Amino acid sequence: MDRARSTGHDDSTPPSAERLFTRAFISLSVAELAYFTAVGTAIFALPLFVTGPLGLDEAAAGIAFGAFAVSALVLRPFAGRLSDRIGRRPLLVGGALLAASCLALTAAASDLVVVIALRLVAGVAEAAFFVAGFAALADIAPAQRMGEALSYNSLGLYLGIALGPPLGEFLLANGGHVATWLGAAALALFAAGLATVVGETRSTGPRPDGPRRLIHRPAIPISIGFLASLAAVGGFMAFASLHATRVGIPNPSLALFAYGAIVVFCRIAFARVPDRLPSLPLAAASLVAIGLGLLVAAGWASPWGFFTGIALMAVGITFSTPAFFSAVFATASPSERGIASGTASAALDLGLGVGPILLGFVAAPYGIPWAFALAAAIALVGALWTVGLMRRAPAPA
Repeated sequence: MDRARSTGHDDSTPPSAERLFTRAFISLSVAELAYFTAVGTAIFALPLFVTGPLGLDEAAAGIAFGAFAVSALVLRPFAGRLSDRIGRRPLLVGGALLAASCLALTAAASDLVVVIALRLVAGVAEAAFFVAGFAALADIAPAQRMGEALSYNSLGLYLGIALGPPLGEFLLANGGHVATWLGAAALALFAAGLATVVGETRSTGPRPDGPRRLIHRPAIPISIGFLASLAAVGGFMAFASLHATRVGIPNPSLALFAYGAIVVFCRIAFARVPDRLPSLPLAAASLVAIGLGLLVAAGWASPWGFFTGIALMAVGITFSTPAFFSAVFATASPSERGIASGTASAALDLGLGVGPILLGFVAAPYGIPWAFALAAAIALVGALWTVGLMRRAPAPA
């Protein structure tokens, strides 16, 4: 396989040669917007719920935030394989419905054990919805516009992170914690309805007769670099609202709103960049930007310093997900897209789960700036790892 294909970039066909904005693509993207707006609402509300009504500390907030990773990490490979066997739509609809149930039940949680249990079940929903969503996107998108498709499609994730926190803050101020969790549940329920419109995108061709693998091995080295970016950003998201209040930002949701809004703007403005640049160098540069942003946020304890760091992180994350997933899907045939998505997205559970837990144990005794500094170190080590991957191309699909 040539270098261009191994990095998700091929100059032989113009990126605009095939149609991207189909009914299925738009329906999938809007469903993901609704789902991740619910997630964004929970990202804002959960640490305040744990440290407020439950009366616990930052370490408990980190554990609650990342608990979903345990079940999601275990189940993502199975979700990937299942999506290749029975299709994408059952997992999209079922995952969104399960998420709605968990969010609604959190409103009645009275202690940390119940919250953790619900977060574990939410991990099942996350595994099903996210893996099936990425596999469906790979089915729908023209091969020469995969990076652009990932850029546009992932707007749902970052618009959700941008819009969810202000929505959560509004609901919290006007209806309390119960209204916040029920509002998030309603969004997840809406996502389930939209997922039915997408239709089944899985190829109807013959399935492979070989062993039923759960892990796509060529994706593992690439996913390690992806993991570093998510662990770093996961630490930021877990403690952004708390840190915002401590550096003097009047509305703490503005931190996550600014992060999501910058990513959304850059994803739209530079949507075709991932198809025009080699994936792994772009991914390494993204990790450097994330690390520098976290260092600025850690060392400049003021609203301006925090927002400057957020801007640098947002620019980095703009390109990291399209770059890493383009590299991963370049190693997978159509019948392997589910397990490839499951393997790569397992980094989400480790990054967004273990990252906040680890950084929570740093933030509790030493303060959030030290947690951000550790997150920066993780991102920069990930950049070095990704640079090392440039010397060898991923295995052919």
